[in-house]
Amino acid sequence: MPIEKALVVGTGLIGTSAALALREKGVAVYLSDVDAHAVRLACELGAGQEWTGEETDLALIAVPPHLVGERLAELQKQGAARAYTDVASVKADPIADAERLGCDLTSFVPGHPLAGRERSGPAAARADLFLGRPWALCPGVVTGADALRRARELVALCGANVVTVGAAEHDSAVALVSHAPHVVASAVAASLVGGGDVPLSLAGQGLRDVTRIAAGNPLLWRKILAGNALPVAGVLDRIAADLASAASALRSGEWDDVLDLLRRGVDGHGRIPGKHSGPVRDFAVVQVVLRDRPGELARLFNAAELADVNIEDVRLEHSTGLPVGVAEMSVRPEDTGKLAEALRFHGWHVPPVPGGN
Repeated sequence: MPIEKALVVGTGLIGTSAALALREKGVAVYLSDVDAHAVRLACELGAGQEWTGEETDLALIAVPPHLVGERLAELQKQGAARAYTDVASVKADPIADAERLGCDLTSFVPGHPLAGRERSGPAAARADLFLGRPWALCPGVVTGADALRRARELVALCGANVVTVGAAEHDSAVALVSHAPHVVASAVAASLVGGGDVPLSLAGQGLRDVTRIAAGNPLLWRKILAGNALPVAGVLDRIAADLASAASALRSGEWDDVLDLLRRGVDGHGRIPGKHSGPVRDFAVVQVVLRDRPGELARLFNAAELADVNIEDVRLEHSTGLPVGVAEMSVRPEDTGKLAEALRFHGWHVPPVPGGN
């Protein structure tokens, strides 16, 4: 039987986003949270209705990692659902907590959607948050087939892609691709605190890209890092060693060592999956100068639609102190000329496109 009724426990960004996605697919969603205000807001946003004890097909536990086992035990005692999953960003500790508390692990599928925003809370939720994103499921040796089927169905309803992985391997993986990068971004951002105003007046998009994730909630990230401390520390040790080596090489003029790090950086960047977690494709970039006024982006996308050109990605860079910015649109190389011509026809200034016109 497909999922008809779901319970979401925890109405923050992830829980409310999942609830909105399920509601769009016609699932009856019930909401629960220790924060009554958060539940009311999520209900007002159309994410579902407050839970009053109804049995559901699946319960999604969207609480901090250190609370997952406790909530799972409570819900199972109440008979809240036929199957359970969670969204905690670490897996080993919540599973250990669930075992210690005597939870029924046959009906529990540990999970983790690799999606998020710098903002938190139900007001930041979006139904499309998980579209095309990987969603890790970490079934154990005793996980029941029915529970796993329901968890996989939940992922599909949210538009994400299932990645089946062991709990320990998952924690090592997210240390590398999520948790350590957050600490590194925070270290770069922290260096700006005493940097004065002149350096910041020269800041460009590159600095914003490197430090974007550093805007996350520090208290939440402290809990995440505490649950995955040793794997994250190992990654940070390797990064710190590279940085220390680069600093030493810069002082001594050993440019081959610096070049080696830069080249390895290019190689590593090339391994990051592209759109919808698929292989990286080589796209051409079309730049257009935008005025800072309402509707400008909508006009831009409409012009691309009229030209029958799909914009694979878009990046905005604002000009400091000026009411203009530059939009960089990634498109298929064969579409550059067509898009540039269409944009100029609609009155935009488009610099020459390498290999295009």
